[in-house]
Amino acid sequence: MPFDFRRFDIYRKVPKDLTQPTYTGAIISICCCLFILFLFLSELTGFITTEVVNELYVDDPDKDSGGKIDVSLNISLPNLHCELVGLDIQDEMGRHEVGHIDNSMRIPVNNGAGCRFEGHFSINKVPGNFHVSTHSATAQPQNPDMTHVIHKLSFGDTLQVQNVHGAFNALGGADRLTSNPLASHDYILKIVPTVYEDKSGKQRYSYQYTVANKEYVAYSHTGRIIPAIWFRYDLSPITVKYTERRQPLYRFITTICAIIGGTFTVAGILDSCIFTASEAWKKIQLGKMH
Repeated sequence: MPFDFRRFDIYRKVPKDLTQPTYTGAIISICCCLFILFLFLSELTGFITTEVVNELYVDDPDKDSGGKIDVSLNISLPNLHCELVGLDIQDEMGRHEVGHIDNSMRIPVNNGAGCRFEGHFSINKVPGNFHVSTHSATAQPQNPDMTHVIHKLSFGDTLQVQNVHGAFNALGGADRLTSNPLASHDYILKIVPTVYEDKSGKQRYSYQYTVANKEYVAYSHTGRIIPAIWFRYDLSPITVKYTERRQPLYRFITTICAIIGGTFTVAGILDSCIFTASEAWKKIQLGKMH
């Protein structure tokens, strides 16, 4: 007797003349297909969309930076001449630089009465400060006006990622034009290292920061101290890491199979229950008629 390979078929076919179509079954089948299509499109959207996952850890993420952080500063002082404006940098490693000029420019504004300072420089990864002041000027003005607008202050690489919302330019747009012209301004910054890793594994290093500020007129025994705009910073030991991830293909296929199988199973049970109840109701009605 020849071996019949068809015995392994677990999906036995029922002849059409032994099946009975019903209106209820047709409605359930249509609803079932629409439901499967809706879930399939939802899962497909989730599969295509890139997910950004964040985590926290204690480490210095950018060990190849040489212990430096790049800084980008853009600030306008509409009532202080450009020849008076300078940038000073100092920190706990002993750095003390007055009148930093590398990679910076001073652009006259307000018909030459004011100045817009744009600078790109680096700081050491230790607590310190940098400040905009008249300290480097050859002659100090009698009443320097330190009212200002901060257009940008950022650290590290610029991250322009839609799914990441952080304080990478927390002081951008800070307006101090109505403050006391003779007042100093202290901005206390807490810098948080941030890493962004895309799907290809490429990492970009940036820094978020929180800020607190105060405004004051300082005096010493010799009189009023020359005002300045101070940015005092300290680094957080906590690193924030954002990682781009996409749902793996096997999980997407498994989910689709579960959607199709589960929907058809539930729909089959529902259709069977409705059909059984309908047949029972018909028998009851026939019994009452007889």
